[in-house]
Amino acid sequence: MSADFRLESLRAIVPTVSRETAERLNAFEVLFRKWSAAINLASPSTLADLWKRHILDSAQLFPLAPDAKRWLDLGSGGGFPGIVTACFLAEISGASIDLVESAGKKAAFLRTAAGQLGVPARVHAERIEAMWGGIAAPQVITARALASLTDLFTLAEPWLAGGAKALFQKGRDYQREIDESRVGWSFDLVKHQSSIDQASVILEIGNLRRKAN
Repeated sequence: MSADFRLESLRAIVPTVSRETAERLNAFEVLFRKWSAAINLASPSTLADLWKRHILDSAQLFPLAPDAKRWLDLGSGGGFPGIVTACFLAEISGASIDLVESAGKKAAFLRTAAGQLGVPARVHAERIEAMWGGIAAPQVITARALASLTDLFTLAEPWLAGGAKALFQKGRDYQREIDESRVGWSFDLVKHQSSIDQASVILEIGNLRRKAN
């Protein structure tokens, strides 16, 4: 896959993406493959199509909040979407993202990636609940393949109730998760169809409130 093809595939999703950002994402893919061989950052079956299935899939989030400067990614794992988002934020003055990942080896990879790529990401090797008082007022919260929508609301409530919005990537069972979450929560919802997987969506959540018992 040529560098020009990668750039064009990115621009199909983020038309304003710069060549410098594309180069950072290319470098991230190389680093990810190197580390994944040692610590299993992703399912081996997905590595053949890593650019599309993980990097382009993660890149979809940035255009949904291009003016936001304070991002928070929960359960960052191998850096999707957190490090991908950080690559876009690197060109925005004062922008940054906090990555929360409790697994020590994955957190070490995230720190290495952020340092080598020169992107504005802070890595917290902690459980999400431990960071409720430690990360101030993000504008956007992201999560990918982490937990059910109901559980995500519980984990992100301190920030979402404070006015942040969420961009949660969900697969084919998303409607069931929405219906189940409405039992205990009220929220504003916008569904964005994934450009990568027609069975998947990005759920934009705002104005989250816990319902009274």
